[in-house]
Amino acid sequence: MPDNRSLTFVLGGARSGKSSHAETLVTAHPSPWIYIATAQAYDDEMRERIALHRARRLDGWETVDAPLDLVGALAALPDDRPVLIDCLTLWLSNHMLAEHDVDAESWRLSDALSRPRGPWFIVSNEVGLGIVPDNALARRFRDAAGRLNQAVAAVAGSVVFMVAGLPMRVK
Repeated sequence: MPDNRSLTFVLGGARSGKSSHAETLVTAHPSPWIYIATAQAYDDEMRERIALHRARRLDGWETVDAPLDLVGALAALPDDRPVLIDCLTLWLSNHMLAEHDVDAESWRLSDALSRPRGPWFIVSNEVGLGIVPDNALARRFRDAAGRLNQAVAAVAGSVVFMVAGLPMRVK
């Protein structure tokens, strides 16, 4: 288990078990736990996904919604609390859709993550293992997600790659 001021990065493909695994890692620490949600419920499918995530969590979780200002949400946290951020690729999508400077926002975030004030766990999708997307926006997203994942992995003390529900320790 990571020490009390560490960053663990959990990434994998869609439905690889990354969120469930990260929740298990967080709940190995004493509650209360903080769940920083980056999703925005723009449609019924996303509302259903959010509801499933909430229903799966045990009592003892406090939810903080941070679809854009993740750095601000992290800065406002009390020290030494276990934190789960789920997920970076949704956060990145939110910034891309808002036409923000994703490179600058990603740098700000990786800088904030380089100084965890407790056991912090981050979930992200690995989107670079498939075929090259057929449109410019999807390629831009894939490239930005890859750069963001690399930056977070560089500052993380531990990196876990999820495959078919199985955690593979990478770092």
